[in-house]
Amino acid sequence: MAKTTEKPAVDQSPAADLLLKFRDTVFTSRTLIIPGAGRTLAVAKGCVEVSVSDEQAVSYLKAHEEFEPMG
Repeated sequence: MAKTTEKPAVDQSPAADLLLKFRDTVFTSRTLIIPGAGRTLAVAKGCVEVSVSDEQAVSYLKAHEEFEPMG
C-alpha cells in the first residue's frame, strides 16, 4: 500500500498588517465609539493606531478634526 505524502500547509495569513497612527490633539486617553458601527477605538498616550485595511476606522479618524495622522 502506497503512503500518501502530506503537503505542508501553505501559510495564508496576510503579511504583517500595516498600521496608521493618529495623534489625538485634545486628550491623552479616551475611548472613541464609531457612529453607526458600535465599535470602539482606544486612545492611549495621545495616540490611536488602526490597521490600514480598516477603512471604517481610517475614514472616521481622517474626518475627525481632533486627530492628525502621524508620519
